[in-house]
Amino acid sequence: MSRPLAIISGVGPGTGAALVRRFAAGGYDVAMLARSRGVIDALADEITHAHAFACDVGDEAQLHFTLGAIDNAFGAAEVLVHNAVNGSLGSFMEIKPSSLQRNFNVNTMALLHLARHVAPAMIAAGKGTIIATGNTASLRGKRNFAGFAPTKAAARILLESIARELGPKGVHVAYLLIDGVIDHDWTRKLKPDAPDEFFVAPRAIAEEAFHLTQQDRSAWSFLTEIRPHGETW
Repeated sequence: MSRPLAIISGVGPGTGAALVRRFAAGGYDVAMLARSRGVIDALADEITHAHAFACDVGDEAQLHFTLGAIDNAFGAAEVLVHNAVNGSLGSFMEIKPSSLQRNFNVNTMALLHLARHVAPAMIAAGKGTIIATGNTASLRGKRNFAGFAPTKAAARILLESIARELGPKGVHVAYLLIDGVIDHDWTRKLKPDAPDEFFVAPRAIAEEAFHLTQQDRSAWSFLTEIRPHGETW
């Protein structure tokens, strides 16, 4: 039997790679989207059912071309996880407006294009899951987050609107909010004295994303928040 397809954007060495491993282990073929080929090619070599597609999701033409190639190779997706993210820090006076536009294209517009692409087949099938990963920047605009928070808030609100339309049609739409510092080599260097429990494990994020695809439709989540047990909130 053919395996269902999951499309995962923003596949890097942390959360993205963990998502790919979890969905491949859970029985899916996984189409991996990333700007550079390094990580996704290595994962494709490591995991039989992981397939690399180099793509800048912030480039509309490139994204649609890539989605067409995925359709031709695997057919319609049963799961979409928009994990791609672009951000820049600085006050509203310091950021370049072009940077905010670029971040919006990756974080919000790409979500719109991806959801519009996968939704028709999901509606026709009466099932499917669309997930976006996010963070607390989507809930509030802190100092020096003017180039990032507006795009994450817009993505969350966009996804909520999509959820209200697609839920009654059998398609589960969920926002996975990660409140904490994700465990990466570079975050460990920024917090060299932090204990292990300070960080959010990418494998745990991936496990929760997979769980969202398995929820009974009588008890679907939209906003799911996860954080380390010691996180102040």
